[in-house]
Amino acid sequence: MDKKNALRAGAVAAGTTLMMLLMSSPALALTRDDGDDPAPKLSVVETLGLFVAAPLALFLGIIGLVMVLDKSKKA
Repeated sequence: MDKKNALRAGAVAAGTTLMMLLMSSPALALTRDDGDDPAPKLSVVETLGLFVAAPLALFLGIIGLVMVLDKSKKA
């Protein structure tokens, strides 16, 4: 009986996913809307700085503050 329920649940999930995929459209991605103003493209260096270096620097800064402001006793 469990196998039958699992098969039914899988069929419902697959059918729901298929219907969602079929009902969704690309939303006219090729046509511009009013007010659509794409920003200038970033260079590779700017992209790496924004999405790699900046979060890494922020992460390391937080780690440094935690280590400096740590009140626990060193053993």
